[in-house]
Amino acid sequence: MKFDTQLAHLGRRPTVKGGHAVNVPVVHASTILFDSVEQMKEATQNRSDPNWIHYGRGGTQTHVALQESVAELEGAHAALCVPSGLAAVVVSILSQVKAGDHLLVADSVYAPTRGFCEGFLKRFGVETDYYAPLDLDDLRRKLRPETRVVYTEAPGSLTFEMQDIPAISEVAHAHGAKVILDNTWATPMYFKSFAHGVDISVHAGTKYIVGHSDAMLGLVLTNDETTAAAQRQADLLGYACGPDDIYLALRGLRTLSVRLERHQKNALALCNWLSQRQEVSRLFYPALPDDPGHKIWKRDFLGASGLFAVELQPVSDESVGAFLNSLELFGMGYSWGGYESLAIPTNPSDYRTATSWNGRGPTLRLHAGLEDAADLVQDLEQAFVQLRAGQ
Repeated sequence: MKFDTQLAHLGRRPTVKGGHAVNVPVVHASTILFDSVEQMKEATQNRSDPNWIHYGRGGTQTHVALQESVAELEGAHAALCVPSGLAAVVVSILSQVKAGDHLLVADSVYAPTRGFCEGFLKRFGVETDYYAPLDLDDLRRKLRPETRVVYTEAPGSLTFEMQDIPAISEVAHAHGAKVILDNTWATPMYFKSFAHGVDISVHAGTKYIVGHSDAMLGLVLTNDETTAAAQRQADLLGYACGPDDIYLALRGLRTLSVRLERHQKNALALCNWLSQRQEVSRLFYPALPDDPGHKIWKRDFLGASGLFAVELQPVSDESVGAFLNSLELFGMGYSWGGYESLAIPTNPSDYRTATSWNGRGPTLRLHAGLEDAADLVQDLEQAFVQLRAGQ
């Protein structure tokens, strides 16, 4: 089946004989009953297998439907649901490291991932170094005998550096390290991570998979070598997702394709308009032909989502505040991936240790929602009037 057909049909296996609902049943359960001692024993022995249901914390038929669907869409061996995108990061890394190990993380990584490495892993004897996301030689130099994981994000958080995932995977695997990728920006629709050498793909399902800003969810997708360890780690941490949130993710998944097409269309329209504005210094969006990462994006990716960044010409913080405060259609909020447009101020220099940020002016992160692009442009235009007035 083609991708769009998969979105409509995956996970919808009938669970009863005769007629059945179009949507997967939402099963609320803590206790799972068994018909025999033998069945109970078999379920317990296979508790790390997401297709076996043994206790509510491990999920129900509702969870299995989502896990099977996203795994097939991205070409994974298996998938599991956890309560948030950060929980997915935690499970993926902890499943591969122990005290005394070392991991390398892209310097442009999502800030809470860096926080987990510095605030948790360090306390338990796992050391983290950061590599320049566009420099393979820097990655090679920083590999150690005890390096177990190379953690990537493509494109990078806030500044959208496009990493060469196949090349990074080749270097990491030659060293015996696993590759973990945060694939939230591209989703399973626009980047097939396992076909490009990734061992574990993590998603903040909160973003585009849920797609409606109404549920928290993380997803950990694994290959056949990493599945058991990830399942075991999630079980040890006691992570559990409520079935209603899983249902919202399944509902969102069905429309992922049509939503992402609009997000991408609107993002390109906004970027093209912004590129003509005298207030704008640079744009950061790999789908743009003049973006430094465009060549890699075009080679490996099937599309782009609605998230990008803008660097303004040097202006005061008060002017930036006037711009943001005057926006009516762009909300200010720390998430993205929903139907609504968003705008927040950012400071990439706060989250760099292996590289330096050479920004000349203030930066904003924008998410192009599903509104009409002309209305979004009009909103930005009036906000630039306020920005200039504040100078």
